[in-house]
Amino acid sequence: MEEKIIIKTPEQIAGIRKASLLTARTLDMIWKYVKPWISTLELDNICNEFILKNGGTSACIGYHWFPKYTCISLNDTICHWIPDEGEILKESDILNIDVTSIVDWYFWDASRMYTVWEISVKADKLIKAAHEAWKIWIEQIKPWNYFGNIGYEIAKYVEPLGYSVVMDYTGHWVWVAFHEAPHVFHKAKKNSGEIMEVWMIFTVEPMINIWKHQCKVLNDNWTVKTKDWSLSAQWEHTILVTETGYEILTKTDKDFWFKY
Repeated sequence: MEEKIIIKTPEQIAGIRKASLLTARTLDMIWKYVKPWISTLELDNICNEFILKNGGTSACIGYHWFPKYTCISLNDTICHWIPDEGEILKESDILNIDVTSIVDWYFWDASRMYTVWEISVKADKLIKAAHEAWKIWIEQIKPWNYFGNIGYEIAKYVEPLGYSVVMDYTGHWVWVAFHEAPHVFHKAKKNSGEIMEVWMIFTVEPMINIWKHQCKVLNDNWTVKTKDWSLSAQWEHTILVTETGYEILTKTDKDFWFKY
């Protein structure tokens, strides 16, 4: 990750916003394909075709030799699962689809949780808790607040519920690089870290596990699973700090330039 923190210009913000719309609409589009008997590789190809059709490219493929267009992580996989034709969705699966697109050299990064038909009560509660944590941490994004307060509020909410926050992976800044400084920690001390400034853009992507926070990386050097095989859930957004608070760059507009 680059060390220099970059405050974005209006031109850069406009470019990132355009890329963000494509990523958000890709996540909108893929929902109807999440069903039993489809492979994660098929979902990956559908996302890539949509991105290409609408003037973008995937930032994932080739990134440190990552071989596919998206990350699709099922059940006990925390993040970075490589889509595979042998990984077939079945009823009760939960999955995170992580999409990063490039439009005119600007990046956008986001992920959402999806479910396959009926899921267990414990999986449903986990996904809802992870989503509720998002509604809590987003209120911490405002000028002159500390970045550490994002992670402080996430952990303060999810840990009393018996869940844990993965600490090995963080949010990050985006612009003309996939990742920029600084790290955005998802568990932190109150009033710690860098100070937020107007026109900063970064991702927040807490990974919440049912039990312990420890994780393990598989032999493919990408797939990250919970060490105790428990379920994990994640919602990711890229956020712009504005003069009055924040803007979630996941906003979609069906009258924009997307083609189905």
